[in-house]
Amino acid sequence: MTAGVPASADTPGDFDFYVLSLSWSPTYCQDRGRSDRIQCGGPRPFAFVVHGLWPQYERGSPRDCDVGPRSGLPRRLVDSMLDVMPSPSLVRHEWRTHGSCSGLEPSDYFDLTRQAHDAVRIPRQFVDLPDYLTVSPRDVEAAFIAANPGLKASGIAVSCDSRRLKEVRVCLTKDLRFRDCAEVDRKACRNNSLVMPPVR
Repeated sequence: MTAGVPASADTPGDFDFYVLSLSWSPTYCQDRGRSDRIQCGGPRPFAFVVHGLWPQYERGSPRDCDVGPRSGLPRRLVDSMLDVMPSPSLVRHEWRTHGSCSGLEPSDYFDLTRQAHDAVRIPRQFVDLPDYLTVSPRDVEAAFIAANPGLKASGIAVSCDSRRLKEVRVCLTKDLRFRDCAEVDRKACRNNSLVMPPVR
């Protein structure tokens, strides 16, 4: 698949690499309030959670691939992911939008998503953040690089809104090894400083 070909031509399994997108849950919950009861209103506080495992081209990405009838995901499969993707609607959305392009069956795609989650170590300082923290995107990248041997600055990108950290995106080969990703890196947050809301 080359850049500029319409999304309708996206073929499941035809892509170059994955992006593991890790969302900073406290930022999401500040925006959503308690409307997302599992992620933001439940007894367990979440820090970094999996937003998704996204098939990518070197330029652009496939989306909403045609995988035949959309019968929905089995509830037990959705429920099995809620410890790392704490929203049933997110799990379903990620399958339709991104997982459908992986070339995998849903159970295999979510197994791979969990393996990707387990392959990327969250820096200790971001596991349980008790108060607001001001950081630079470079600080966050450096912490992930230090915690993950083999990860390079050219293979990770921080995403932000106008003032807060939103996500960390890590580029992985199809067999979940760290790799460079120039386009993802170019789209990284350019703010000098960001706020990370606390885990609550």
